[in-house]
Amino acid sequence: MASQSDESEKSATGLSGQDLWEEVRIEPVEIALPGGVGLTLRAFRKASELTPTEVVIDEDDPFEARKKRLAAEDEEEVIADDEFSALLTEGEVDQAVDEDAKAASEEPDPEDFEDEAVEEDEAADEDVPMFLSHKGKLLAFKTPESLVSFIRSGAPHDLAQLDSWGTLAERVQSTDIDPQADDRYELDLVVENLRGGHDSWDLPLLIAAGEVARDLGYALRLKPVILALSPGSPLDDLDDSLRTTESGGMGGFFGRRRLKKIGAQQASLGWRSVIGKISAAVDWRD
Repeated sequence: MASQSDESEKSATGLSGQDLWEEVRIEPVEIALPGGVGLTLRAFRKASELTPTEVVIDEDDPFEARKKRLAAEDEEEVIADDEFSALLTEGEVDQAVDEDAKAASEEPDPEDFEDEAVEEDEAADEDVPMFLSHKGKLLAFKTPESLVSFIRSGAPHDLAQLDSWGTLAERVQSTDIDPQADDRYELDLVVENLRGGHDSWDLPLLIAAGEVARDLGYALRLKPVILALSPGSPLDDLDDSLRTTESGGMGGFFGRRRLKKIGAQQASLGWRSVIGKISAAVDWRD
């Protein structure tokens, strides 16, 4: 039977444990790297709801590319308006309208493309990951107590923009920092496992590593990691074969055949580079 003090504490702090994480839609994550095991936080939100972490802008930065595309579309509209005004002053608008009408009669109906436009908008605003990070660095803590202390400190970080952050900062206790099994990643074992050869490859370990590496690459805007794991890359082919093999059945049979064709040395070297880039982007806070 719970004591009166226990009940008072519960009523004062509200939800705790997994119930708290589900309410705030944030989750504790444990990532083992060559430099140590770190605790941090991760959240998934619509891309339109988030301001990306601040980093030195790269010409090929995926976030800046999206902004440039939108700016280019706005610029095209302005140019079109200017050209129309020029035609008015030159008395050529009637001819231009006739030509546009003729072209429109020969072109597909714009309504035919409405579904495609909606699909593109939805894809651009899909759920994306964000970690407890600041200026392109992942903030990692070696103890639950140090992580909770930071959460309550009011120090700047990227998750502070979430509308549920205040609730978490007010209620979280060190006992709540207990990542689920699916939120524990062992990147420190990946290279060694790949070097052991195809027969010793740990499929769940490698698949999970690919998931968190993609999340970190996107959230921290690590261009080398994003490119290394991009569709069609050797590491992406490896990941696809691992998942097919893990699924079992006839697909698993063909997946194993594909894995046999992937060089263990090439895979281990590729992953070593990815883990090195991620490790360099970690800010150990204790």
